[in-house]
Amino acid sequence: MSQTPSPTPSSTRRGSLFVIAAPSGAGKTSLVKALLARMPELHVSISYTTRPIRPTEQEGREYYFVKVPEFQRLIDHQDLLEHAQVFDNFYGTGRQPVEAQLSKGRDVVLEIDWQGARQVRKALPSSKTIFILPPSRRALEERLRNRATDSNQVIERRLRDAVSDMSHWNEFDYVVVNDSFENAVTDLTHIVSGKGEDLRATRPQLEPLLADLLA
Repeated sequence: MSQTPSPTPSSTRRGSLFVIAAPSGAGKTSLVKALLARMPELHVSISYTTRPIRPTEQEGREYYFVKVPEFQRLIDHQDLLEHAQVFDNFYGTGRQPVEAQLSKGRDVVLEIDWQGARQVRKALPSSKTIFILPPSRRALEERLRNRATDSNQVIERRLRDAVSDMSHWNEFDYVVVNDSFENAVTDLTHIVSGKGEDLRATRPQLEPLLADLLA
């Protein structure tokens, strides 16, 4: 009696990389935390940094903390998807850990700035990029001032930097406006779930907001 051949196991779907960037004060970190709470199956990429570890931090949770020579070795061996110097410290995303998760079919979230996003797009053109905008220039300034940790001079500099960052919004695939926090989290989940076509960066509804933010 002939036997029915066993089905060939299907290959594992490759995961998607979602790169999320925003200007300072737009609420990126809080939104990403809420997104992960809603979608715990997502994997967060942990970056390398040369800055000292803080008392509340843990190696491998917030960052991988390395010395400058080790960070330079990662650059020289092309082991980083992206890297940048911020003030006196270096930050970068390891290529191998991200590739390992994607190859297992896991979706990965990477929280970086627009410059890092540009490098990642070049290294992994299939990545999906999301830029988060505040609902207005005034709201952005209020959020920065409500932190109550910076002087007026620092806040003014952060506002200028934020406007510069926001000018790169059109380099991204999607734009989420953080007006209502819950709505913004929902928008992120729609994008990650493949249902974010109405959140494309090219949608005309963004034009009045961008005119205000970039004025």
